[in-house]
Amino acid sequence: MRRLRLWPQSVVGQIIILVALALFVAQAINFTLLLRERQRIELTAQTAPGVYRIVDALDNRPDRRGGDEADRRGRVRFLDAAPPLPGQARPDVERRARAMFDDVGLSVRSIRAAEQPQLLPLRRWDNFRMRAAGGRHDHVHMTRLAMAVEYQPGKWALTQTRIGDRPPRFGGWLVGQTLILYAIVLLPLLWVGRRLARPLKQLTLSAEQFARTGSADPVEESGPGDVRQLTIAFNAMRSRIFAMLNEKDRMLGAIGHDLRTPLASLRVRAESVEDEGERARMSETIDEMNRMLEDILSLARAGRSSEARQKVDMSALADAVVEDFLELGSPVDLADSDRAVANVRPQQIRRALRNLIENAIVYGERAHVSVERGDGTIRLIVADDGPGISEDRMEEMMEPFTRLEGSRNRDTGGAGLGLALVRAIMTEHGGALKLANRAQGGLEASLVLPA
Repeated sequence: MRRLRLWPQSVVGQIIILVALALFVAQAINFTLLLRERQRIELTAQTAPGVYRIVDALDNRPDRRGGDEADRRGRVRFLDAAPPLPGQARPDVERRARAMFDDVGLSVRSIRAAEQPQLLPLRRWDNFRMRAAGGRHDHVHMTRLAMAVEYQPGKWALTQTRIGDRPPRFGGWLVGQTLILYAIVLLPLLWVGRRLARPLKQLTLSAEQFARTGSADPVEESGPGDVRQLTIAFNAMRSRIFAMLNEKDRMLGAIGHDLRTPLASLRVRAESVEDEGERARMSETIDEMNRMLEDILSLARAGRSSEARQKVDMSALADAVVEDFLELGSPVDLADSDRAVANVRPQQIRRALRNLIENAIVYGERAHVSVERGDGTIRLIVADDGPGISEDRMEEMMEPFTRLEGSRNRDTGGAGLGLALVRAIMTEHGGALKLANRAQGGLEASLVLPA
């Protein structure tokens, strides 16, 4: 079961996600600050009328002015005892009122505030304020706030004001602002990211093509300046690598030609030897040198095959290779298997399978061939009945010119290039060569190909 990756793998995607998260956090902080400021303003708006009335009434109270003006206004009542305040206590209003009294330089002993639960009808002035602020009066609920202030020991001033509980109206505005900000920031960033990602993707595809086929198309030199410099350097490196590989192929062709010519001359001279035993030994030596030369040249050209890929039934290919060995009388058997089609270079796979079967016959007395399919792969398995290979030397055995002593007979072996050539062929096909000892004895070599 594949895990769902929420975090993008591309650099551009990660940058966009990080910027989007940063904008979201910034807007969340902005929203929090705006909400706190709005709550402070609303609290001030609820508290200020009562504070203003009490300050005005205390400045114009009868004992200072010699009249009864505060009483005639009826906005503030002066009492000789703490008045009862029914309703819900408002400690937030009390704290804000004390701060406002301190700001105007009026020292008070204690403050009590309570909000009465009954709703009050809207007045024409309330409707006018709602329309001027762009709100709807049906969303506003007016209640009464009572505030009592002890300005001297045992002396209280009481007033009542109307307050409203308007719900916050800036939520939708803040969401709209966030979307606009996302569009302004992320759209240009997305455009820049696409300009950056396109040449990088072409660069990646070209590198993967080279690793898969040994050839690569040049990358279009576009995008920002630093990316364009990268593609220019890649194209220059590609040209140099291809030049060296082509020179290597020409050199190998010349070496092969120059070495085959004296070997052919030696074969002609060997035919003139009268001693049949000596002639046979000379011919075997020449054949071994030819095989060694062919293996060396094939290993050197690995990854640069000119053979085209095609869809091939691996079961049919294994049957044809095994049939060739059976015609020579070699101890080989093939297990029945279902059709398994892979996109391969058939001649290379034939050679890889043939090398494994030859090793199994030489070192393990008999070769058991089978084809299996599963988990998105096709496995061509060659098992033998020999002594196997030590676990700590299996990886070493796939290196060029490496041979085992003791478990493998050195006198009957080759130059130690067989498994190295097989691994090179499998790497070119995007597969792998796997070696493992069998539980019942012997070695199991598997050609693992993508299905």
